[in-house]
Amino acid sequence: MSDVYVLGVDMIKFGRFPERTVPDLGAEAALLALDDSGLTIENMEAFYCGNLGQANAMVGQRILQEIGQTGIPVVNCSNACATGATAFREAWTSIKAGLYDVVLAVGVEQMGTGLLGGAGGGKGIPKEGLLGSGTMPAVFAEAGMEHSRQYGTTFEQFAKISVKNHHHSTMNPKARYQIETPLDEVMNAEMISYPNTKLMCSVNVDGAAAAVLVSEKKAKELGMGRAVRVKASVLTSDPYQERDLVMPDVNSCTRKAAKEAYEMAGLGADDIDLVELHDCFATAEMLHYENLGLCEDGEAGRLIDDGEVELGGRVPVNVSGGLLSKGHPLGATGIANIYEVCTHLRGEAGERQVENAKIGLTHVIGLGSACGIHILEKA
Repeated sequence: MSDVYVLGVDMIKFGRFPERTVPDLGAEAALLALDDSGLTIENMEAFYCGNLGQANAMVGQRILQEIGQTGIPVVNCSNACATGATAFREAWTSIKAGLYDVVLAVGVEQMGTGLLGGAGGGKGIPKEGLLGSGTMPAVFAEAGMEHSRQYGTTFEQFAKISVKNHHHSTMNPKARYQIETPLDEVMNAEMISYPNTKLMCSVNVDGAAAAVLVSEKKAKELGMGRAVRVKASVLTSDPYQERDLVMPDVNSCTRKAAKEAYEMAGLGADDIDLVELHDCFATAEMLHYENLGLCEDGEAGRLIDDGEVELGGRVPVNVSGGLLSKGHPLGATGIANIYEVCTHLRGEAGERQVENAKIGLTHVIGLGSACGIHILEKA
């Protein structure tokens, strides 16, 4: 089977665009990625589109109505916060299978306001309010407090993650916010769900990102100078296990995906030079240091205290500013993370460049559950 390469990748600056449509945002990102690859929509053999909020609206076809309808197959997918990563993986799979040589993947979202999660639909007694809260701030606050119970992780250590990611965002012109947030400001911000204050919660924004994937044969034909090899592409869901169903499991599918991704790539966590992971809340980033094998269980607090996950540290995490500051448009996040890592592997990240970056990992998790991990290598 052919290796798969990212030939073109880009994203729009995340923000709020009430005057624009979802297809319009997706079309902009698609054209940016096509320009980056040196190709046009006429060169694409298939198109995979990820979107959550308008999942029944055939967003992929509507994007093509903006940039050119060439009759290619279009697949629309929706997979919670792993939606963009799923679209990218489906594009990767189609090339791996030998169906296509050149494929476009787009993730796009226009977000509302307020808290995600809650009671949801279905019959029977609603859990919301009876067994705690199913809103995402509460779910990840609970997971953070369980980590504190086990390992003594402190409120200040969780808050330092927000300080780090907001600092990183000051060097990323495509982030929604580019502001410093000192530790006391983070800790004294409005409390949303302890230990997550408002500045420790991801930003609801509109956004889009896109990638052009090609086979090895096509990459060699078009030029490998800026190509990035996809060393591993993994998508998992939760395995069955006996556990407390009152508290959602935010760890298992990531641990399963990480194990499979490292095996597929023939690498270990120590080989990774930078990581873009799913920091939907500061507590989540702390948990994922361990879930991804960046440290042993119980060592995550030390990683943030010692600066190992900052720019210039042993394994910089969320140099883009992460979801906490760059923003989290659900369907776009997975491909936006891939854009960030590819930019570093190409040596094009400017002020925030991770020096000598050769291997990067991206991670997203959609509670419910879905986890997408990609390991990328400088070609």
